[in-house]
Amino acid sequence: MVTLLLDSAHLEVALSGSERLLAFRRQNVDLPRDTIAKVQLTDDVWTWLRGVPSPGTHVRGVIAMGTWKSASSEDFVVVRGRRPGVVIDLEGHPDYQRIVLTTRHGLALVQALRLDVDGPAEDVADLVS
Repeated sequence: MVTLLLDSAHLEVALSGSERLLAFRRQNVDLPRDTIAKVQLTDDVWTWLRGVPSPGTHVRGVIAMGTWKSASSEDFVVVRGRRPGVVIDLEGHPDYQRIVLTTRHGLALVQALRLDVDGPAEDVADLVS
């Protein structure tokens, strides 16, 4: 499961080694806070996938990781199983229009984004506890 790190200027989607491999990505995904337009909690992240993996890994209903390209957008996806998740809509991000993640910390992310966070990046679950 991804780790979400937040500071005053950025939300970082920190990927494990296996997630980087399956997502065909060398670095974590960095999201400037001012590009986050909307955050939505969802019980079924699979309904939010649009397009095809390019590059990425997809086993229907089991795993979806990587960049999803459609005619009008590119999304970054880290989805495992049938867990609840979060959909982050972006405006002005150079690479992605949407981030779709399975995470048990979706509510903590929404709460943490409302906070003014000073200092180094911290896990969103730690910020709201």
